[in-house]
Amino acid sequence: MKKLDNFTNCLSILANADFKFAETNDIYRMGIIGQFNLTFELAWKALQEIMRLHSVEEATTGSPREILQLGYKIGFINDSQIWLLMLKKYNTSVYSYNEDEVDEMIVLIHDSFIPAFTALKNILLKKLEEVESNWM
Repeated sequence: MKKLDNFTNCLSILANADFKFAETNDIYRMGIIGQFNLTFELAWKALQEIMRLHSVEEATTGSPREILQLGYKIGFINDSQIWLLMLKKYNTSVYSYNEDEVDEMIVLIHDSFIPAFTALKNILLKKLEEVESNWM
């Protein structure tokens, strides 16, 4: 599935970023934040698509917030607080020019967001496998 593949590929790039190098290189730091934004966008869209495949009617349309809340409600997302924080940071990261905010964002990406993305990836792969096995 294309959306899940794209999310997985972007997550791999983000997870393999050199966070130590980002401490001293502003362009690299901004690249990590940009990769986070892309990964987040693909994550909620992959979540929406997998929920649709599971016949979750409410997933046919909705904002990222609505899709994330629905994913939590039906058990596709484990930690709603981290995902809502991610959504907030996603929405404000384009406007972050403050060095302290950028530092905080880099730490959050490394320590909290990548693990949450990884957990979602594993759940979505499992849920996709469930749907595919029912087709056969």
